[in-house]
Amino acid sequence: MTTETLFDNVKQAFAPVAEALKSLQAANVPESAREFVKQTVSTARERTATAFAESEKVTAAVETAVVGGVSEAAKLGRNISQAIHEDTEAFFDGIGRLAAATSFSEAVQIQGELARARGEALISRAKSASEYVGKLVADGAKTVQDNFAKATSTAV
Repeated sequence: MTTETLFDNVKQAFAPVAEALKSLQAANVPESAREFVKQTVSTARERTATAFAESEKVTAAVETAVVGGVSEAAKLGRNISQAIHEDTEAFFDGIGRLAAATSFSEAVQIQGELARARGEALISRAKSASEYVGKLVADGAKTVQDNFAKATSTAV
């Protein structure tokens, strides 16, 4: 069998398919089919626009949460810096008071007062920090819940 004969056999075998494709190219697409495709494309565009708008809302909510987190982190850093400054000042004041003591018993009394004052300051800071963190967690959870509710209510 030669290559030409093989080619003719394949050509004859696929002749009905080739004829069908030629007639398909000449066929007219009904108006209802074209309208269906146009309507489907229009609906898909609307849904895509809605999905994009919803993703923008979610992105804005995340952005707001991140900005709030950065702001709180900066505030926390300032509070830590302030606490370190206060502790340093109290340390130097304590050294000055100890240096002014005229007897060993007075120095022990001053040392006790300083230790008690530092303990009270530490307890006060721990309480404030606990309240602050609790408030941050509650506010953060509320914000996440609100943003999730907004995003899901408009998406449905």
